[in-house]
Amino acid sequence: MPRYALQVEYHGAPFAGWQRQADQPSVQGAIEAALAKLEPRAHTIAAAGRTDAGVHATHQVAHCDMEREWDPFRLSEALNYHLKPQPVAIVRAARVADDWHARFSANERRYLFRLVVRRAPLVHEGGLVWQVKNPLDGGAMQEGANRLLGRHDFTTFRSSICQADSPVRTLDELRVQEIERPDAQEFRFHVRARSFLHNQVRSFVGTLERVGAGSWTPDDVTEALEAKERSACGPVCPPEGLYLAGVGYEDDPFV
Repeated sequence: MPRYALQVEYHGAPFAGWQRQADQPSVQGAIEAALAKLEPRAHTIAAAGRTDAGVHATHQVAHCDMEREWDPFRLSEALNYHLKPQPVAIVRAARVADDWHARFSANERRYLFRLVVRRAPLVHEGGLVWQVKNPLDGGAMQEGANRLLGRHDFTTFRSSICQADSPVRTLDELRVQEIERPDAQEFRFHVRARSFLHNQVRSFVGTLERVGAGSWTPDDVTEALEAKERSACGPVCPPEGLYLAGVGYEDDPFV
C-alpha cells in the first residue's frame, strides 16, 4: 500500500486533541473520516506528536496508507474538500517509503508558544494566544529559560499522568522572543527538542511567566528543576497559545 506524508495545520479549539476519541471530536478522527470518503474502509493514521485539547498546529506531520497510487497534490486537495468546514487543512502531501513513519522517523519537534500582555480583551486573537494583563520582563524570562537547556531529569515539568518511560530529555532550544507591536507586549517562546514529555512546554512557559512577573527568580527555576518534584513546578499555562510548529526528519519528505 503506498504511503503518504501529510503536513497538517489545525485550530485546536474544537477538538479534544489530536488522538482519536470514542465520543469527542479529534483531529485524527477528522482526517481519518475524510480518508474514508476517498477509499471507503477503516483508516488509521499516525502523527509526529499527539497534541492536547486546545493546542494548535502549523506544521504537524502524519502519514497514511492508501490502496492505490495518488498524485500527492490531488490527495491533499481531495482531503481538504472533505475536511470542510472543520478547521483542519492538509498543507502538503508527499509520497514516502513504505517504512517511513511520521513519529519514529522524526528527529526533532519544534513548538511555538504565544503570550500577549494586554489589559483590553483580544478581539482578533482570542483562543490563539495566552493573554495576561501585567507587564513581563523578557530578559528575566530568557535567563530562567537558559537554566533549562541541556539534558536533565524533567520530572518537575511533566504531567503527573505522563506515560513516558523516562523523564530525562535534552532541551536544545528555549528562546524568548519579544515582538514589537503598538497595542501590546507579545512574547514568543521557541522550543526545540527531539521529543517532549506530556505538558512539558506548557509547564515551562507557565513557570517562566512567573519569572517575568517578578514572582520567581531564575534561581528559583534551577531549584525547581533540581527538585525533580511535580509540586515544585510553577503554574501550567493554558493550551490556546501553544502550536506544534515543525517536525524535523533526516530526509524531509516535503523538500
